[in-house]
Amino acid sequence: MKKAIIIILLATTGQASAQIPVELFVGHEMATVDILFFKYFKNRQDENTGWLFFNRNRASMDYRMTTTRFLPQFGFTEAISYNHEKLKGFAPVLVGQIFSSGVFPKAGIQYAYLHAAITVFTWIVCETMNSPNLDYFLLFRFTPKLSETVRLFTQVESISVFPVASADNFSFTQRFRVGIQRYGFQVGVGADFSQNGNTTFTNLNNLGGFIRHEF
Repeated sequence: MKKAIIIILLATTGQASAQIPVELFVGHEMATVDILFFKYFKNRQDENTGWLFFNRNRASMDYRMTTTRFLPQFGFTEAISYNHEKLKGFAPVLVGQIFSSGVFPKAGIQYAYLHAAITVFTWIVCETMNSPNLDYFLLFRFTPKLSETVRLFTQVESISVFPVASADNFSFTQRFRVGIQRYGFQVGVGADFSQNGNTTFTNLNNLGGFIRHEF
């Protein structure tokens, strides 16, 4: 099952034409590079089909890095869902994730509302492995026009991991971005927060600024 999901995701990656948005976030604790987009696959008439491709590539570097501690972290998330019009935005989704800690195939339910000024993208998925974790992901983006060439750029992201085994850790992440969008560039301030643990939690805060551009 794990190999099948990864092969399907990698084989179809090149079929979804998309502009590639790249974000560089420089905070007081670490710097991150983030590539996140979702696009519908096209048919021969260059029309959207029901197949939606989600891509997320993210890497971080802690300023305290040594040869053995605070090493760079990376994560790759690829997902495919089939969005039938009668489901009103809900869809089954297959997710493949590759992190520094391993490979994780997942499956679940997704909801997508993708429009010019408002984006709501969320899913709840479960690992298809022993002792699976339950993941909830939410991305909300609001980019209303301020003028003919300028938009407000706001984005809120939440990632929650709930373990099935009582001894495993919970993980919660929240990311906020507020800025201005003009000619394919977004610039502004942001904050990343994370909590990890079980009965006691380790907190990480990263405050700074971002620049984002669609290539």
